[in-house]
Amino acid sequence: MDQRVNTYINPQDKPYLRFTETRSRHWDAIAAKPPKKINWSAYYHRRLTQVYQQIIPPGCSVLEVGCGKGELLAAVQPSFGVGIDFSVEMVRAAQAAHPELGFIQADAHALPGLDMRFDYIILSDLVNDLWDVQTVLNQLQPFCGPRTRVVLNFYNRSWEVALKLAQAIGTARPLLEQNWLTQNDMTNLLNLGRFEVVRKWTEVLFPFYIPLISPILNRFAARLWPFRMLCMTNMMIVRPRVETPVGSAAVSVVIAARNEAGNIQQIFERVPDMGGGTELVFVEGHSQDDTWQVIEKTIQESPRKAILLKQPGKGKGDAVRAGFQAASGDVLMILDADLTVPPEDLPRFYDALAQNQGEFINGVRLVYPMEEEAMRFLNSLGNKFFSVTFSWLLGQSIKDTLCGTKVLWRADYEKIARNRAFFGDFDPFGDFDLIFGASKQNLKLVDMPIRYRERTYGTTNIQRWRHGVLLLRMLWVAAVRLKFV
Repeated sequence: MDQRVNTYINPQDKPYLRFTETRSRHWDAIAAKPPKKINWSAYYHRRLTQVYQQIIPPGCSVLEVGCGKGELLAAVQPSFGVGIDFSVEMVRAAQAAHPELGFIQADAHALPGLDMRFDYIILSDLVNDLWDVQTVLNQLQPFCGPRTRVVLNFYNRSWEVALKLAQAIGTARPLLEQNWLTQNDMTNLLNLGRFEVVRKWTEVLFPFYIPLISPILNRFAARLWPFRMLCMTNMMIVRPRVETPVGSAAVSVVIAARNEAGNIQQIFERVPDMGGGTELVFVEGHSQDDTWQVIEKTIQESPRKAILLKQPGKGKGDAVRAGFQAASGDVLMILDADLTVPPEDLPRFYDALAQNQGEFINGVRLVYPMEEEAMRFLNSLGNKFFSVTFSWLLGQSIKDTLCGTKVLWRADYEKIARNRAFFGDFDPFGDFDLIFGASKQNLKLVDMPIRYRERTYGTTNIQRWRHGVLLLRMLWVAAVRLKFV
């Protein structure tokens, strides 16, 4: 791998050399110091470690730049872990403490060649301490694949005075001059480095440990306005911006059909052919009309590739999971059999995925005016409430959680399915199973506005009040599992 990757630094520049020498001496000295009896910063780092463990699943390949003594890298339990630090003493200490991991002494502004792509790259408390952040971000690109996630945290600018005071009285580790960056500053630098933000939030409202008080403040108050504006560190999950579109991929459109006999012919006629070929996967859900017979007959008469399954359980979520398991395409789509989302809109979902504009494309019914009888007023209010709430819980904008049309790569769905036990298997709709799972896998969610249509055949299967209670339960699960951790 070529070490020379968009480096905008003159290595002979005297101010840069002084900067590097000063920091090398500083961090070597910190590494050589024996542990303090009272470590005031221990709780801050312990809380950060918990956050990183929540983000990065065990068994991934992980690169940490600015790894220090390797504690954080070891804590996320990588299958293959590499730590890089420019302090000789830090690397020596890391190698002694964690011989199962690999450590390299190098400057982040000129990373060594490693012929490998990593699942995750960690930059923890690093960007504040760099000469040129953009150069370091450019240096990361050779280590990134399309699914790589870079996780970083950096000090909140509002803590500048407090940290300097803490250093003066000996309750914080001494720091040299820092880059005090806002989230907007960092977002702009990431864009220049060809990365885009997947999710951003703040952590550690209170960096010292007091029983009961510290957990309450950091797990709950830190998530709420205005306290989140006062947190000590900014967190970001970002992904490389891949500008080359993916080639043609085979598509499977999964259609859960219960009492939808009158819509089947239209589905065959109106679903466009996409990518490298499109198959229709019908999952019939114990209909009281002749839906099964109509699908079976239409498959025999149509030249289109289609399969028919009998749903094993109940609920749309069960039907979708059965359909995804039977599907053969690389791209998985959901289309509601009621045709309230026009099948003609599916290519725009495919294009957004294939062009890497996102990794989970979610239909949105709440942007354009919808047909008069397409959605009841109370249903519309409920959808808007849940969209706002879930956007807050997930840390990504998702305007319509219950739109039936969702599109993702099979490979990403398989990761979601393997980790389904994390949230539990109680979602009868299937929407939240996928949304929660996509968020847990740090996928880039993108909203796709569509014009919602009236149903022209049959009646809705939605039970407003009973399903509303289930949705509230899912909110609680998401809060416990994703937000207040």
